[in-house]
Amino acid sequence: MTSPERTERLVLPGVLTAEQARQTVAGIAAGQREDGAIPWFRGHHLDPWDHVEAAMALDTAGEHGRAEAAYDWLARHQLPDGSWYAAYHDGDAAAPTDRGRESNFCAYVAVGVWHHYLATGDEAFVERMWPVVVAAVEFVLELQQPGGQIGWKREDDGTPVNDALLTGSSSVYHALRCALALAEHREEPQPDWELAAGWLGHAIACHPERFLDKSRYSMDWYYPVLGGAVTGQAGRDRLRERWDDFVVPGLGVRCVVPNPWVTGGESAELALALWAVGESDRALDVLRWIGHLRADDGMYWTGYVFADEAVWPLEQTTWTAGSVLLAVAALGGDEATVQVFGGERLPHGLAPDCC
Repeated sequence: MTSPERTERLVLPGVLTAEQARQTVAGIAAGQREDGAIPWFRGHHLDPWDHVEAAMALDTAGEHGRAEAAYDWLARHQLPDGSWYAAYHDGDAAAPTDRGRESNFCAYVAVGVWHHYLATGDEAFVERMWPVVVAAVEFVLELQQPGGQIGWKREDDGTPVNDALLTGSSSVYHALRCALALAEHREEPQPDWELAAGWLGHAIACHPERFLDKSRYSMDWYYPVLGGAVTGQAGRDRLRERWDDFVVPGLGVRCVVPNPWVTGGESAELALALWAVGESDRALDVLRWIGHLRADDGMYWTGYVFADEAVWPLEQTTWTAGSVLLAVAALGGDEATVQVFGGERLPHGLAPDCC
């Protein structure tokens, strides 16, 4: 069991004490199956993206064995084309409930593997997981469109869905940069990945028309910043542009406008995006606000409908707790998390010079 001493790196005044962090880590660990799978909560489904998010949170607390078990689960159950199904009932690999294969779900393994290596320095782990990352990246890049954007998914029968989501493509951009960092570490250049990352970053930063219009969703607002495609002053400007649309002071971030519903995961991710562009004070404010979503057991409710003063839905997900821990770890200076989400040391790919 994680001790308060191991979670001192997750102390953030007004957000978490060491004991509170220990409770949250224990809550994520309690949701993990013996085979390493981390579903949303026991009895619900697992999706590969949120599984990785929870594994990274475990690494921030020094629970490296549990995180490694989560990545080993992905390695054991990767499909022949390099993908994973979009959902598995209770993390049971024999019980997929959504046989679509989503590009950003599959790419995110690269983020987790790079984060785990930075946290542990485990070269044997990298050696074992490198083929998994390569296969996942190749699956994803087969869905890249001529404009650089990444198609959403492949259906169960293999049919590609070429429509691109800005949030998903932004997450893929982050994953490609982490995959390129792994390639550099292994001294195995991947020029095709560099070109793909460059074109993708250009599309995200300069060509919103290449993506489906999901501008009602807060993720489409902040994910280009969180994923690293829009940085610096441009990132700060983007976040300020729709701040009043999505942010409810004292409560958190709306998932979608105009719905009166703030969610913990989106709020924690926005905090990470704010931190990444130097807005740490605002990031800390957001994390403090979502303290009202924290349950007595240390986990976090998914969201709160403020018009009705009601917690909804009545679920505490491992990935919501994980996103909070990752944001806290970044603000607290955890080196692995800073490198992965700060992005200063991640390759950018070969991008066009201008929009």
